[in-house]
Amino acid sequence: MWRLMHIVAIGALVASAVYVYSIKYKTILWSEKIVETRHAIEKEQDAINVLRAEYAFLTRPERLQTLADKDLGMQPLALSQIVKPADLPEPQPKIDSIGRKIESLGLSSTPSSGLTDGATPSTR
Repeated sequence: MWRLMHIVAIGALVASAVYVYSIKYKTILWSEKIVETRHAIEKEQDAINVLRAEYAFLTRPERLQTLADKDLGMQPLALSQIVKPADLPEPQPKIDSIGRKIESLGLSSTPSSGLTDGATPSTR
């Protein structure tokens, strides 16, 4: 009987040791994956920083000004081109052309109420 208990105890001890070592190696594996992921994140952040630096280099105002002068052929703004809001023309009234076509064909079930934008009197 004692021999059987000793064998069971030794088996349990070996099984627990195997279990502990398997957990140890899994944690080592996961910690290595975490380190690899951190390195990948740092690499991507470096790439993002390089792209930001390139963008800042390409969008320098003096570079854009020389490109605009060379390629666009723009002229400086003259004072006569600046107008006041009061000088702008009034916007044209909105016309419901589909509604007018339906009314001209006689397909409208309601008589025209004089609205030009297609809104009903209850929505105004």
